Amino acid sequence: MPTLTVERGITMSSKGLAQFLNENLEDLKGKGLYNIIDPLESPNGPIITINGRELINLSSNNYLGLATDDRLKKAADEAISKYGVGAGAVRTINGTLKLHVELEEKLAKFKKTEAAIAYQSGFMCNMAAISAVMDKNDAILSDELNHASIIDGCRLSRAKIIRFNHSDMDDLRAKAKEASESGQYNKIMVITDGVFSMDGDIAKLPEIVQIAEEFDLITYVDDAHGSGVLGEGAGTVKHFGLSDKVDFQIGTLSKAIGVVGGYVAGKQNLIDWLKVRSRPFLFSTSLTPADVAASIKAVEILTASTELNERLWDNANYLKDGLQKLGFDIGHSATPITPCIIGDEVKTQEFSKHLNDEGVYAKSIVFPTVPKGTGRVRNMPSAAHTKEMLDQAISIYEKVGKVLGII
Repeated sequence: MPTLTVERGITMSSKGLAQFLNENLEDLKGKGLYNIIDPLESPNGPIITINGRELINLSSNNYLGLATDDRLKKAADEAISKYGVGAGAVRTINGTLKLHVELEEKLAKFKKTEAAIAYQSGFMCNMAAISAVMDKNDAILSDELNHASIIDGCRLSRAKIIRFNHSDMDDLRAKAKEASESGQYNKIMVITDGVFSMDGDIAKLPEIVQIAEEFDLITYVDDAHGSGVLGEGAGTVKHFGLSDKVDFQIGTLSKAIGVVGGYVAGKQNLIDWLKVRSRPFLFSTSLTPADVAASIKAVEILTASTELNERLWDNANYLKDGLQKLGFDIGHSATPITPCIIGDEVKTQEFSKHLNDEGVYAKSIVFPTVPKGTGRVRNMPSAAHTKEMLDQAISIYEKVGKVLGII
């Protein structure tokens, strides 16, 4: 057998990898594109602790504050006592607990669909659902700013991916017409985020549905940032009154719901198909009992009252108004997502660091998450923030913004 030459403890087979990693990591750091991960020493609430310091948290997707809600914690504890910490198998063998069925029934009712299916994450939903229905003989019309999980799910399907300009309905109609009239594809899907997570704008679902009906397109909406936020909590599709017009409604249990996981809601035959043909459902151990029970409790809370949703919007509008009055560019957000767009990546990173030093945790978002030259600090107010916290954060934004010449 051939032997590997060893030089300073590195085999010939790994020297190329080490060189690749080191050079590219340094390149990212030099361009302000390297992300530093900060471990939390506290729950992910409106105030967090990092390195012994308390910070106002404006970077969490915990929109409604449910990730730390005592009602959800109690439900999780009870589920662990009854079912244990793990489901023990994939859903199709014996990893389906009565809890999973209950969650899916409540999700379907919440989303006003015939049925729903739960997965281990929202990212997993897009890996599962797109490739289970679309294949190399099909085409997918995809908004150019769709989430990375949608992009990867489309790639996995091997369908022809046709990108249309962001929320440009003329471009979508033209490309739908061309794809439909070409006769090359068995099925054509149009896929969009319900709420775009970097800018906070909302998809033009009424127009998308109209175009879909005109050209017989399958409709697919990833509502990760809309569920719990729009439509009195039921999401973007309900916000527009289109629950019976959208084939796939994708949601997450990891943001407004406050736990972890994802789901697809739609017609019963679609859900039946995903249970026998979506690979993450077939080959990955199911959600834990604690996560499922906590998610059930969250859905029950949202179904019973809009109080948390109303508090979220009140806080979001308060923060937006404060930042706009200071002169920050918050883009065209129509949701609680509030970007402060800086532009230059290095300056964006510097701005985020200064905010941190002053007591606000608001992470910088740079390429490749957003296009180059559009770096921003993204603020995520929640129902759990108090006005005092938001006033303090706005004051810190003013101080740092003036010091760095941003405002």
